[in-house]
Amino acid sequence: MHPDRIREIIKQVKAGKMSVDQAMQALRNLPFEDMGFAVVDHHRQLRSGFPEVIYCEGKSVEQVCAIARRILEQGSDLLATRAGEEMYRSLKSEFPKAVFHKEARIISVKSGKGGLKMRGSIAVVCAGTSDIPVAEEAAVTAEVLGSKVLRNYDVGVAGLHRLLARGQDLLSATVIIVVAGMEGALASVVGGLVDCPVIGVPTSVGYGASFNGLAALLAMLNSCASRVTVVNIDNGFGAGYAASVINRAR
Repeated sequence: MHPDRIREIIKQVKAGKMSVDQAMQALRNLPFEDMGFAVVDHHRQLRSGFPEVIYCEGKSVEQVCAIARRILEQGSDLLATRAGEEMYRSLKSEFPKAVFHKEARIISVKSGKGGLKMRGSIAVVCAGTSDIPVAEEAAVTAEVLGSKVLRNYDVGVAGLHRLLARGQDLLSATVIIVVAGMEGALASVVGGLVDCPVIGVPTSVGYGASFNGLAALLAMLNSCASRVTVVNIDNGFGAGYAASVINRAR
């Protein structure tokens, strides 16, 4: 449930416009709601600042729609990751404000209520065009959670001048997400140029010896740039979420 909704209920009770029983009814699903196939955490936004996110892979369209309905009924924004066209069409028919970020495979629905205040911008940097889907998952996640995102794509180490030309975005960012496959060297390079946290996202892009992203993962984990931390292979969502937590104004 969105914190603004809880404040509104408390104010109405205080002003005598809502009875205690009515308030209890409005808050009946806090902190969670057991739907049988899912236990929806309505308390998460109040507790951690961001509402629960739906991971769509492995769930049926009906399950995702039911969970989304409960989240939106509580006044929270909706973020559903790893979604496809069929999932989007079903959600769109019920929630006209639903937006499909196709390349990122994300569906979002904004409640229209104010989000969290952020400190600055997040720069999303990706090595090659083939890495863009993962970079977009990170970028869209960060945007839905309230951050301003600066996209810098296809600036890998094979042409380092392309990266250096984006110096203003890199130096102005509060946190940088670096998305790279192949040998994953870009995270170390960026980490050596800036003074902010760098989140490395290895991707499964690459030829045989890249081992579906394992080579990039190990390279980023072994980075000599001490400000680099790493999420799992192809986990753009995890990087976008973590970057938003870092970027959040306290």
